Amino acid sequence: MALANDDWQPTYEYLNDPEKREVKDSLMKEQGFICCYCERQLTDDDSHIEHFNPQSNKAVDTLDYTNMLCSCQDQLKKGEPRHCGVLKDNWFDKDLLISPLDSNCEGRFVYTADGKIQPANESDYAATMTIEKLKLDIGILNDFRKKAIEPFLDEDLGDSDFLKFVNGYLKKNSDDTFNEFWTTIDYMFVQKPPHI
Repeated sequence: MALANDDWQPTYEYLNDPEKREVKDSLMKEQGFICCYCERQLTDDDSHIEHFNPQSNKAVDTLDYTNMLCSCQDQLKKGEPRHCGVLKDNWFDKDLLISPLDSNCEGRFVYTADGKIQPANESDYAATMTIEKLKLDIGILNDFRKKAIEPFLDEDLGDSDFLKFVNGYLKKNSDDTFNEFWTTIDYMFVQKPPHI
């Protein structure tokens, strides 16, 4: 920023390491190392800085940290379907895309025991479009969510063990990470009446 002048203004395009690395590290840490959209575990080599309101929008300050998130899928792995920020790309509609930063975001979606995500209210067109445009309901994500849910359905878990298990899963780990699909587990076993 100190080099900015009438002839040159800094942009994200010119952001390089170590500063870019520091921005990504900060975003990942804030998010507990889970994707801002699907909540898969983020890794350095399979994540990217996501501009919620895309850089292609000329009105966007590409260095505005409050418009940045960290999303999964840095590069597509062979056979993996595009989803989340990679699929969203330059699509943005402030009325149809629900921001992960919106305090009501979690309440706009519900999850089923088979790992599917749906709008909490069937007339919530923005929730429907967010799921559709980010492909949050593709088979691979549904399967991952289902696998995250399955251990909580163990009928051998007593009431107190079940509660410890849920509370332990929803706590941030000692390495500052959240467990994958945190919102799914919170919805299924805290927000909804528990299975016990």
